[in-house]
Amino acid sequence: MVVSTFTNDYSSPIAPSRIFKALITDSSNLLPKLLPQFIKDVNLIQGNGEAGTIEQVNFAEASPFKYLKNRIDMIDNDKLVCNYTMIEGDPLGDKLESIAYEVKFEAISEGGCLCKMTSIYNAIGEFEVKEEEVKEGRESSIGICKVVEAYLMENPQVYA
Repeated sequence: MVVSTFTNDYSSPIAPSRIFKALITDSSNLLPKLLPQFIKDVNLIQGNGEAGTIEQVNFAEASPFKYLKNRIDMIDNDKLVCNYTMIEGDPLGDKLESIAYEVKFEAISEGGCLCKMTSIYNAIGEFEVKEEEVKEGRESSIGICKVVEAYLMENPQVYA
């Protein structure tokens, strides 16, 4: 198995605790409301949001994917860190066994936060994931962050 690791940072004017709640702890409720054209719904298959929880994201008709399943490996609401693994679904295709993510939100001196994401691609066989192959997924993630950020800026009382 070939393992490929990529990192990505994203700056946001939103306080780390608010964006963590929106993107991590309440994403199953918020994302289908904000992005109904992409995300049909998010269902808990097992657990209650803590480590060991498995959730299924069902995509809207327009998406090239039908679904994916994520397993929460670790969540620390105080340190604003979440590790989760995509364990099943169309984005994995026939070349990836799983994708493990670590997402960390840190306060920055100018206000807002820095979101640090590490993605670890676990390939099947000798397939090697290249930087350009993860670009679309990274841009999609940043797009989701921007939509959530705009919503939180327009609604300062939400997740305050």
